[in-house]
Amino acid sequence: MTTSEPSSPVDPLRESVAVMDRLYSPGGCPWDREQTHETLVRYLLEEAHELAEAIETGDRAGMREELGDLLLQVLFHARIASEDPVDPFTVDDVAADLVAKLVRRHPHVFADTAVATGDGHAALYAQWDQIKQQEKQRESVLEGIPLAQGALARAQKVLSRAERAGVTSGSGPTTEPPSVPTLAPGEARPGRGAAPSGTGGGAAAGDQDENRPAPEDATERAYGRELLDVVRRAQADGVDAETALRGALREVERAIVATERSASAPRG
Repeated sequence: MTTSEPSSPVDPLRESVAVMDRLYSPGGCPWDREQTHETLVRYLLEEAHELAEAIETGDRAGMREELGDLLLQVLFHARIASEDPVDPFTVDDVAADLVAKLVRRHPHVFADTAVATGDGHAALYAQWDQIKQQEKQRESVLEGIPLAQGALARAQKVLSRAERAGVTSGSGPTTEPPSVPTLAPGEARPGRGAAPSGTGGGAAAGDQDENRPAPEDATERAYGRELLDVVRRAQADGVDAETALRGALREVERAIVATERSASAPRG
C-alpha cells in the first residue's frame, strides 16, 4: 500500500504571478497580450481611486478586493516589462528593489542608527529626506512630485516638502493655511447660509453635544466646507478651480526655485 505524500502548500502570491504570466503569454488572453504600460495607466488610476474609496467608506470586503485589483496592476506591468527589449525587469526585480529601499530608508530599524522620537516624528522625516536626497540627487525639493496629481493634493505636497526643507516661497503667495474654526454638524459659518435641511437645527443642546464629532473630525469638516465654498464661488464666477489652483501653485513653485537658486549661488 502506497501513501501519497502531502502536497506542498500553494503560495497564493507566487500563484498570482503564474496566472498573470499565462494570461499575458502567447496563447493566453488576447486582450491582455495587446496591453502596454501606457494603455494600462487609466486602469491603474481607477483601481487606486476605488481602493481609496473603499478605505474611506470602511468597506472591508471592498478594500480586500481592490487591494487585489491593485496588485494585479503591479503584476501586469512587471510581466509586460519582462519582455522589454532594452531594459527588461521582472516582478522579482521589483520586489528586490523594494526590499532594498525599505531597509536602506529605515536604518533606525535595520542598522544601529539612533533616531530621536516624539516631536511629530520630525527626526524621522529629516532622516528620510536626507536618505532620499542622497539616492535621487535632486536639485529641488519639488522634484519627484507628480504633475498629474490633483491640484489640492499636489499643493499640500509642495508646501509640505518646502516646509520640511526650510524653504519658503519668498514674495510669492502665502503658504500658510487659513485659520478655520471648528464647526458642529449643520452649523453654518457666519454669512454662509443656514444649516442643511434635516440637521435638526432646533434640537436640544444635549442632543447636539452628543452628536458633536471629535475635534479633529470637526476641523477636517470645516476645511472641507471652506474648500467647497471656494469651488462654489469659482463656479459662480466662471473660473475653473483646479486651473486656478494650479496657476497659483506654479507661482509658489517658481518662488521656491528662485529661493533655492539664490541660496546655492556662489557668494562673492
